[in-house]
Amino acid sequence: MTGERLGGRFAYLWTASTLSALGSGTATVAAPLYVASHTDDPLVVSVGAAVSWLPWLLFALPGGVLADRTDRRRLMVVIDWVRVGALAVLATAMLVDRAGVTLLYVVLFVINTGEVVFRTAAQAVLPAVVPRDRLERANGWLNGGTQVTQNMVAGPLGGFLFVLAAAAPFALNAGTYALSAVLVGLLAGTYRAGAGEVGTVGARSVRAEVAEGFRWLMSQRLLRTMALLIGLLNVTLTAAIAVLVLLAGERLGLGSVGYGALFTCMAVGGLLGSVVGDRLIAAVTATWTVRVGLLVEAGLHLALATSRSAAVVGFALFAFGVHGALWNIVASSLRQRLTPPSLMGRVGSTTLFVAAGGNCVGALLGGVVATQYGITAPYWVGFAVAVAVIVATWRVFDRATVAAAYAEPTPNLPAPVVG
Repeated sequence: MTGERLGGRFAYLWTASTLSALGSGTATVAAPLYVASHTDDPLVVSVGAAVSWLPWLLFALPGGVLADRTDRRRLMVVIDWVRVGALAVLATAMLVDRAGVTLLYVVLFVINTGEVVFRTAAQAVLPAVVPRDRLERANGWLNGGTQVTQNMVAGPLGGFLFVLAAAAPFALNAGTYALSAVLVGLLAGTYRAGAGEVGTVGARSVRAEVAEGFRWLMSQRLLRTMALLIGLLNVTLTAAIAVLVLLAGERLGLGSVGYGALFTCMAVGGLLGSVVGDRLIAAVTATWTVRVGLLVEAGLHLALATSRSAAVVGFALFAFGVHGALWNIVASSLRQRLTPPSLMGRVGSTTLFVAAGGNCVGALLGGVVATQYGITAPYWVGFAVAVAVIVATWRVFDRATVAAAYAEPTPNLPAPVVG
């Protein structure tokens, strides 16, 4: 279905992305299980989360420069094979009982560093793989594949494989990265930023090139607003999710299964939004997709702050999942439409950096606010921030501005050279 509607090259890219998400998801589930089997020290366990997020802060911005300096397809292939090697070392060490928590964290750091650069390069490649008028559909398919494999299948699969053998989830992850490398390698042509265009990188420092991408993004009112909103709303969302396990037990009366079901509600919403996203956005316009999404964001925090009904909270998370998928489709598609090809990597990586920064701050903020002011306090803060955002940005996403962005004749990457 993906090949018929979006072309064979997109079918390769989608399959590679979906397989990678499956492998990454199983390893993400298995990693804390492995750590917990070796230690009950909360600090040691929590280091795993820090190791997973740190590469996004350290390498997102230089990763964008790398994606704009090199052939993006070749870069993705090299990253996949490096990750295969790292995971193969880890799985082998586990099989011979020579692995430890330190080796696991080193490998996690390597594969997450690769993920930062790989995702930046993949987003920059997409406008060259599919027609401009199908970017929303393509981004929806990519998001949907990740939702199914990483958020629905990988959890139980990773746990099951870990029970069979501690090395099994990591071996599977290595296999999915290897398949991804082969599939991306089948994309015909070259995918290097066009020479002679605005923003084409030359013999300049990484700092200068990062600054150029940042300045361009900050000069674009629509993209700048969306990037800053993602960072700000990630702070409140991550703060809310960080203490959701406590809210589920204390106010909703849910056990571990019920708590997990809340995330299933969000994942199902995300899948639905991904599947119907391009058609829904076309029907209601990108303007109202964003505006209604902001209302849903505020509604989620209000429901979490006030409701003691698991059904109400589950529905709120489902609606948020739909909104999250639609927001990602609109934000990615607008960025791909408006950004010059030679700046695509740096603009995308700057957005990822802002988003990751919001996640890191939110993860710390949720626990601090809940400890000081009560379990519902992070949700009231999130609601207040969402309302303020709605008031401040409602007019930014007016029909004329968004319609002009969709009509902007920004050229895609040059046609790939076959051969």
